[in-house]
Amino acid sequence: MFSGSDTGIGHALAKYLDSLGFVVFAGVLNKDGPGAEELRRSCSQRLSVLQLDITSSTQVQEAYLAVSEKVQNAGLWGVVNNAGILGFPADGELLPMSTYRHCMEVNFFGAVEVSKTFLPLLRKSQGRLVNMSSMAGGIPLPRYAAYGASKAALSMFSGVMRQELSKWGIKVMAIHPSGFRTGIEGTAEQWDRQEKELLENLPADTRQAYGEEYLLGLRNYLLHLPSHCAPDLSPVLGAVLHALLARRPQGLYTPGRGAYVPLCIFCCFPLWFYDFF
Repeated sequence: MFSGSDTGIGHALAKYLDSLGFVVFAGVLNKDGPGAEELRRSCSQRLSVLQLDITSSTQVQEAYLAVSEKVQNAGLWGVVNNAGILGFPADGELLPMSTYRHCMEVNFFGAVEVSKTFLPLLRKSQGRLVNMSSMAGGIPLPRYAAYGASKAALSMFSGVMRQELSKWGIKVMAIHPSGFRTGIEGTAEQWDRQEKELLENLPADTRQAYGEEYLLGLRNYLLHLPSHCAPDLSPVLGAVLHALLARRPQGLYTPGRGAYVPLCIFCCFPLWFYDFF
Protein backbone atom coordinates (compact mmCIF):
# COMPACT_ATOMS: atom_id res chain seq x y z
CA MET A 1 0.00 0.00 0.00
CA PHE A 2 1.42 3.36 -1.07
CA SER A 3 0.48 6.90 -0.17
CA GLY A 4 1.14 9.79 -2.52
CA SER A 5 0.66 7.83 -5.76
CA ASP A 6 -0.72 10.77 -7.77
CA THR A 7 2.73 11.80 -9.05
CA GLY A 8 6.46 11.28 -8.68
CA ILE A 9 7.97 8.39 -6.77
CA GLY A 10 4.66 6.97 -5.50
CA HIS A 11 3.17 7.00 -9.00
CA ALA A 12 6.26 5.37 -10.50
CA LEU A 13 6.39 2.78 -7.68
CA ALA A 14 2.75 1.79 -8.17
CA LYS A 15 3.33 1.21 -11.88
CA TYR A 16 6.66 -0.55 -11.33
CA LEU A 17 5.42 -3.02 -8.71
CA ASP A 18 2.23 -3.65 -10.66
CA SER A 19 4.38 -4.58 -13.67
CA LEU A 20 6.24 -7.08 -11.45
CA GLY A 21 3.00 -8.80 -10.45
CA PHE A 22 2.37 -7.22 -7.04
CA VAL A 23 -1.13 -6.55 -5.76
CA VAL A 24 -0.90 -2.78 -5.32
CA PHE A 25 -3.07 -0.41 -3.29
CA ALA A 26 -2.27 3.08 -4.56
CA GLY A 27 -3.38 5.85 -2.23
CA VAL A 28 -3.94 9.16 -4.02
CA LEU A 29 -4.84 12.65 -2.88
CA ASN A 30 -7.44 12.94 -5.65
CA LYS A 31 -9.06 9.72 -6.90
CA ASP A 32 -10.50 11.63 -9.88
CA GLY A 33 -7.26 13.41 -10.77
CA PRO A 34 -4.98 12.74 -13.76
CA GLY A 35 -2.55 10.64 -11.74
CA ALA A 36 -5.26 8.29 -10.54
CA GLU A 37 -6.77 8.06 -14.02
CA GLU A 38 -3.37 7.21 -15.48
CA LEU A 39 -2.92 4.37 -12.97
CA ARG A 40 -6.32 2.93 -13.81
CA ARG A 41 -5.61 3.17 -17.53
CA SER A 42 -2.08 1.77 -17.63
CA CYS A 43 -1.98 -0.77 -14.79
CA SER A 44 -3.49 -4.22 -14.36
CA GLN A 45 -6.73 -5.14 -12.63
CA ARG A 46 -4.69 -6.08 -9.56
CA LEU A 47 -4.09 -2.40 -8.75
CA SER A 48 -6.65 -0.59 -6.60
CA VAL A 49 -6.80 3.20 -6.40
CA LEU A 50 -7.71 4.49 -2.93
CA GLN A 51 -8.75 8.00 -1.97
CA LEU A 52 -6.18 8.85 0.70
CA ASP A 53 -5.44 12.28 2.08
CA ILE A 54 -3.11 11.24 4.89
CA THR A 55 -4.02 14.32 6.94
CA SER A 56 -7.62 13.07 7.11
CA SER A 57 -8.19 10.47 9.83
CA THR A 58 -11.47 9.53 8.15
CA GLN A 59 -9.80 8.78 4.81
CA VAL A 60 -6.98 6.84 6.48
CA GLN A 61 -9.53 4.68 8.28
CA GLU A 62 -11.59 4.18 5.12
CA ALA A 63 -8.47 3.11 3.22
CA TYR A 64 -7.64 0.65 6.01
CA LEU A 65 -11.12 -0.89 5.84
CA ALA A 66 -10.94 -1.18 2.04
CA VAL A 67 -7.54 -2.90 2.17
CA SER A 68 -8.63 -5.16 5.08
CA GLU A 69 -11.64 -6.33 3.11
CA LYS A 70 -9.45 -7.37 0.17
CA VAL A 71 -6.54 -9.01 2.03
CA GLN A 72 -8.67 -10.47 4.85
CA ASN A 73 -6.68 -12.95 6.96
CA ALA A 74 -3.62 -12.90 4.71
CA GLY A 75 -2.53 -9.52 6.04
CA LEU A 76 -0.68 -6.81 4.12
CA TRP A 77 2.96 -7.27 3.15
CA GLY A 78 4.09 -3.66 2.84
CA VAL A 79 3.16 -0.07 3.62
CA VAL A 80 5.18 2.67 1.90
CA ASN A 81 4.69 6.13 3.38
CA ASN A 82 5.61 8.19 0.35
CA ALA A 83 3.24 11.19 0.43
CA GLY A 84 5.03 14.43 1.25
CA ILE A 85 5.30 18.15 0.63
CA LEU A 86 8.38 20.34 0.23
CA GLY A 87 7.18 23.73 1.37
CA PHE A 88 8.80 26.96 0.16
CA PRO A 89 12.62 26.56 0.40
CA ALA A 90 13.86 29.58 2.33
CA ASP A 91 15.92 30.43 5.40
CA GLY A 92 14.36 29.11 8.58
CA GLU A 93 13.93 32.60 10.02
CA LEU A 94 11.94 33.67 6.97
CA LEU A 95 9.50 30.76 6.84
CA PRO A 96 6.06 31.39 8.37
CA MET A 97 4.92 29.03 11.10
CA SER A 98 2.22 27.74 8.75
CA THR A 99 4.96 26.17 6.60
CA TYR A 100 6.47 24.37 9.59
CA ARG A 101 3.05 23.11 10.69
CA HIS A 102 2.02 21.99 7.21
CA CYS A 103 5.26 20.07 6.64
CA MET A 104 4.92 18.32 9.98
CA GLU A 105 1.23 17.58 9.38
CA VAL A 106 1.87 15.83 6.06
CA ASN A 107 5.44 14.53 6.23
CA PHE A 108 5.37 13.33 9.82
CA PHE A 109 1.95 13.13 11.50
CA GLY A 110 0.26 11.80 8.36
CA ALA A 111 2.87 9.06 7.96
CA VAL A 112 2.64 8.17 11.65
CA GLU A 113 -1.15 7.84 11.51
CA VAL A 114 -1.01 5.66 8.39
CA SER A 115 1.64 3.46 10.04
CA LYS A 116 -0.32 3.05 13.27
CA THR A 117 -3.55 2.33 11.41
CA PHE A 118 -2.11 -0.35 9.12
CA LEU A 119 0.18 -2.08 11.64
CA PRO A 120 -2.40 -4.78 12.53
CA LEU A 121 -2.33 -5.93 8.89
CA LEU A 122 1.50 -5.90 8.82
CA ARG A 123 1.61 -7.91 12.03
CA LYS A 124 -0.45 -10.68 10.41
CA SER A 125 2.05 -11.07 7.58
CA GLN A 126 5.25 -10.06 9.44
CA GLY A 127 5.54 -7.47 6.72
CA ARG A 128 7.44 -4.29 5.94
CA LEU A 129 7.01 -0.60 6.80
CA VAL A 130 8.95 1.70 4.46
CA ASN A 131 9.12 5.43 5.19
CA MET A 132 10.22 7.80 2.43
CA SER A 133 12.32 10.35 4.26
CA SER A 134 14.94 12.52 2.57
CA MET A 135 18.60 13.41 2.43
CA ALA A 136 17.44 16.54 4.29
CA GLY A 137 16.10 14.30 7.05
CA GLY A 138 19.57 13.00 7.88
CA ILE A 139 21.77 16.07 7.49
CA PRO A 140 21.12 19.81 7.91
CA LEU A 141 20.68 21.56 4.56
CA PRO A 142 20.25 25.34 4.24
CA ARG A 143 16.74 26.53 3.23
CA TYR A 144 15.13 23.25 4.31
CA ALA A 145 14.47 23.91 8.00
CA ALA A 146 10.75 23.05 7.85
CA TYR A 147 11.00 20.19 5.35
CA GLY A 148 14.19 18.77 6.90
CA ALA A 149 12.81 18.88 10.44
CA SER A 150 9.68 16.97 9.40
CA LYS A 151 11.72 14.35 7.54
CA ALA A 152 14.18 14.04 10.44
CA ALA A 153 11.22 13.34 12.71
CA LEU A 154 10.04 10.66 10.28
CA SER A 155 13.53 9.10 10.19
CA MET A 156 13.70 8.97 13.99
CA PHE A 157 10.20 7.45 14.11
CA SER A 158 11.39 4.81 11.63
CA GLY A 159 14.40 3.94 13.80
CA VAL A 160 12.36 3.58 16.97
CA MET A 161 9.67 1.52 15.23
CA ARG A 162 12.34 -0.71 13.70
CA GLN A 163 13.45 -1.62 17.23
CA GLU A 164 10.00 -1.90 18.78
CA LEU A 165 8.29 -3.89 16.00
CA SER A 166 11.06 -6.44 15.53
CA LYS A 167 9.46 -8.66 18.18
CA TRP A 168 6.65 -9.34 15.66
CA GLY A 169 8.97 -9.85 12.73
CA ILE A 170 7.98 -6.51 11.15
CA LYS A 171 10.90 -4.81 9.43
CA VAL A 172 11.02 -1.00 9.21
CA MET A 173 13.17 0.93 6.74
CA ALA A 174 13.81 4.60 5.99
CA ILE A 175 14.73 5.81 2.50
CA HIS A 176 16.92 8.94 2.23
CA PRO A 177 17.04 9.80 -1.49
CA SER A 178 19.13 12.62 -2.87
CA GLY A 179 17.59 15.06 -5.34
CA PHE A 180 15.12 13.51 -7.80
CA ARG A 181 12.44 15.13 -9.95
CA THR A 182 9.35 13.87 -8.20
CA GLY A 183 6.69 16.55 -8.57
CA ILE A 184 7.04 17.49 -4.89
CA GLU A 185 8.52 20.78 -6.12
CA GLY A 186 4.97 21.99 -6.67
CA THR A 187 3.40 24.33 -9.20
CA ALA A 188 4.04 27.98 -10.03
CA GLU A 189 0.68 28.88 -8.46
CA GLN A 190 1.62 27.17 -5.19
CA TRP A 191 4.98 28.95 -5.10
CA ASP A 192 3.33 32.31 -5.82
CA ARG A 193 0.94 31.83 -2.91
CA GLN A 194 3.64 30.67 -0.49
CA GLU A 195 6.09 33.39 -1.55
CA LYS A 196 3.39 36.04 -1.04
CA GLU A 197 2.61 34.69 2.42
CA LEU A 198 6.30 34.66 3.31
CA LEU A 199 7.00 38.22 2.17
CA GLU A 200 3.82 39.74 3.59
CA ASN A 201 4.51 38.41 7.09
CA LEU A 202 8.16 39.42 7.40
CA PRO A 203 8.92 41.99 10.13
CA ALA A 204 10.50 45.16 8.75
CA ASP A 205 13.83 44.63 10.54
CA THR A 206 14.10 41.05 9.23
CA ARG A 207 13.32 42.21 5.71
CA GLN A 208 15.97 44.90 5.98
CA ALA A 209 18.54 42.46 7.39
CA TYR A 210 18.18 40.07 4.44
CA GLY A 211 17.65 42.71 1.78
CA GLU A 212 15.20 42.82 -1.11
CA GLU A 213 17.70 41.36 -3.58
CA TYR A 214 18.19 38.25 -1.47
CA LEU A 215 14.46 37.79 -0.88
CA LEU A 216 13.67 38.08 -4.58
CA GLY A 217 16.48 35.62 -5.31
CA LEU A 218 14.63 32.87 -3.46
CA ARG A 219 12.40 32.45 -6.51
CA ASN A 220 15.48 31.99 -8.74
CA TYR A 221 16.61 29.16 -6.46
CA LEU A 222 13.26 27.47 -7.01
CA LEU A 223 13.43 27.91 -10.76
CA HIS A 224 16.83 26.21 -10.90
CA LEU A 225 15.97 23.44 -8.43
CA PRO A 226 14.79 20.89 -11.06
CA SER A 227 18.09 21.21 -12.95
CA HIS A 228 19.90 19.84 -9.88
CA CYS A 229 17.55 16.85 -9.57
CA ALA A 230 17.94 13.54 -11.37
CA PRO A 231 15.09 12.60 -13.74
CA ASP A 232 15.73 8.83 -13.47
CA LEU A 233 13.85 7.42 -10.46
CA SER A 234 15.19 3.88 -10.85
CA PRO A 235 17.65 4.09 -7.89
CA VAL A 236 14.75 4.92 -5.56
CA LEU A 237 12.51 2.24 -7.07
CA GLY A 238 15.30 -0.30 -6.62
CA ALA A 239 15.82 0.71 -2.99
CA VAL A 240 12.12 0.34 -2.17
CA LEU A 241 11.96 -3.01 -3.95
CA HIS A 242 14.95 -4.26 -1.93
CA ALA A 243 13.36 -2.97 1.27
CA LEU A 244 10.17 -4.88 0.49
CA LEU A 245 11.68 -8.15 -0.72
CA ALA A 246 15.16 -8.65 0.77
CA ARG A 247 15.48 -11.23 3.49
CA ARG A 248 17.71 -8.83 5.43
CA PRO A 249 16.80 -5.30 4.29
CA GLN A 250 18.89 -2.33 5.31
CA GLY A 251 17.53 -0.05 7.99
CA LEU A 252 18.54 2.98 5.92
CA TYR A 253 18.79 3.38 2.14
CA THR A 254 20.50 6.35 0.47
CA PRO A 255 19.70 6.08 -3.26
CA GLY A 256 20.94 8.70 -5.67
CA ARG A 257 24.13 10.59 -6.37
CA GLY A 258 25.47 12.52 -3.41
CA ALA A 259 23.13 11.08 -0.79
CA TYR A 260 25.69 8.99 1.11
CA VAL A 261 28.82 11.17 1.06
CA PRO A 262 27.41 14.20 2.94
CA LEU A 263 25.87 11.84 5.50
CA CYS A 264 29.27 10.23 6.11
CA ILE A 265 30.95 13.63 6.46
CA PHE A 266 28.24 14.78 8.87
CA CYS A 267 28.58 11.63 11.02
CA CYS A 268 32.36 11.18 10.94
CA PHE A 269 33.86 14.67 10.85
CA PRO A 270 33.67 17.71 13.16
CA LEU A 271 30.57 19.83 12.62
CA TRP A 272 32.61 22.87 11.58
CA PHE A 273 34.02 20.82 8.69
CA TYR A 274 30.56 19.68 7.60
CA ASP A 275 29.23 23.25 7.77
CA PHE A 276 32.17 24.43 5.64
CA PHE A 277 31.62 21.56 3.21
